[in-house]
Amino acid sequence: MIVRIMGEGQVKLADSHFAELNKLDDELLEEMENGDGPGFRRTLHALLDKVRELGEPLPDDALEPSELILPPPDATLEEVRDLLSDDGLIPG
Repeated sequence: MIVRIMGEGQVKLADSHFAELNKLDDELLEEMENGDGPGFRRTLHALLDKVRELGEPLPDDALEPSELILPPPDATLEEVRDLLSDDGLIPG
């Protein structure tokens, strides 16, 4: 799976990490629904850190189709709300 972090680039992740990332996505959705700004910020950073940790960065000149697009670390709760569909950042 190819994941793009907006403003950073793309990483390649094994599909086996999907469930782990989906748990963080579920937490992020719950915090957004509850308007929990600090929780949202903490979980967004945890999700991005996990993608960076588990993924293999693609070269800057690579242009692969991204299966997931994640917001940048400085995105606000409102900005991420605009990016989300009912499925969250990671389609289930």
